[in-house]
Amino acid sequence: MTKSLNGKVALVTGGSRGIGAAIALALAAEGADVAIGYASSDDKAAALVGQLERLGVRAAAFKADQGDSSQVVGLVKSVAARFGRLDILVNNAGIAVMGPVDDPAADLAALDRLYAVNLHGVVTAIRTAAQVMGEGGRIISLGSVLAARASFPGVADYAATKAALVGYSKGAARDLAARKITVNVVQPGSTATDMNPADGPGAAGQLVGNALGRFATPEEIAAAVVFLASPAAAFITGTTLTVDGGVTA
Repeated sequence: MTKSLNGKVALVTGGSRGIGAAIALALAAEGADVAIGYASSDDKAAALVGQLERLGVRAAAFKADQGDSSQVVGLVKSVAARFGRLDILVNNAGIAVMGPVDDPAADLAALDRLYAVNLHGVVTAIRTAAQVMGEGGRIISLGSVLAARASFPGVADYAATKAALVGYSKGAARDLAARKITVNVVQPGSTATDMNPADGPGAAGQLVGNALGRFATPEEIAAAVVFLASPAAAFITGTTLTVDGGVTA
């Protein structure tokens, strides 16, 4: 059976665990060769490469700090050089820093790091990928439902990084449309990962307003990414696909 992404090369940043790892595996299951970028989880990255290769695709892991623009440039270019091309960029790497805007003790360095990783690193990856990606490429970034609805206090800066990502992606979609490169954002709601378990102390609060009454699985978020990466989504660009269990309904 022909897989929808046979012959494609994908890069997933923040790909060693959680949603990123699920995306990498889902892309590989559709036939794509997959590179993952990661910051610190050497063992998990190596283990995931092994899983990907067992699916019959080429795979590699590249260590890079998403908050360092020079490393992001190097990551994208290294993937294109290693695999001979780049067809799909998934900007999944991200961090969360929470706190009210009127906190006099706010860690400003941590907030600078938040913007560096969640926004500037993604912008750099998109700009660099656009230089090496051929016609018909796919750029998909992981945003957050908090960009559309700041549903609890303390999320202003995090929400700002994700909302800015939506605006940038809309503009990039216009810029790259002539080359048939689509640019979209997947906005997950609360998703069960090792960093945000569905049975964690703050889980109940995250389910307020959730029509389906549960967290998403990483595989459900990955399915949305794979769809946007597939030929079936060739006419979808400059938009957001919200996967939030009805929080924004």
